[in-house]
Amino acid sequence: MDPASKNLKAGRRSVADDDSVDRGYLDGQMLVAMPVMEDERFARSVIYVCAHSSEGAMGIIVNRPAGSIDFPELLVQLDIIPENAQIKLPENAESMKVLKGGPVETGRGFVLHSSDFFIKDATLPIDDDICLTATLDILKAIATGSGPKHAILALGYAGWAPGQLETEIQSNGWLHCPADSELVFGNDIEDKYLRALRKIGIDPGMLSNTSGHA
Repeated sequence: MDPASKNLKAGRRSVADDDSVDRGYLDGQMLVAMPVMEDERFARSVIYVCAHSSEGAMGIIVNRPAGSIDFPELLVQLDIIPENAQIKLPENAESMKVLKGGPVETGRGFVLHSSDFFIKDATLPIDDDICLTATLDILKAIATGSGPKHAILALGYAGWAPGQLETEIQSNGWLHCPADSELVFGNDIEDKYLRALRKIGIDPGMLSNTSGHA
């Protein structure tokens, strides 16, 4: 997949400001990979769509752990906390999940979080319940206990060029369904794919490459 061609915020503004735009965009929805997904980077993936417009799309994979990367150790590596401060972290910081958010900008962190936390000019509200922030300030807030109630840290993101996501959906690469906080922030990462399919009302064993999309 190619990165979306425009800035995330600019893309969302273009949808909001143009009354002629088709309102079929998937901001705040979940993409669920079809079982026949041939791209191994996205096989069995569940993606939260942060932005989708005529200029492209951007989303975060929410069910792929980032290997052995540990959030408290990451805070030390980023010089947000000293090494001996790890034992003093709040519980939600100790247990925060670090995920592989997608193949684009894998060295950059993106935090999906509940809407009870906001940084002016840095936090992008996606829907009433979920926001996106991609600055170190939110990691510092989480480390001190003043961050959002729910959050996941994703390294990288998934991006689509203009019209690319629509083409992939029409080609039965993706299903889609409404998002919910449990699918985005839930701890049962390995079970999210099957739960997303069940949310759509799909029996995974009955899917094929000729299935339509939700």
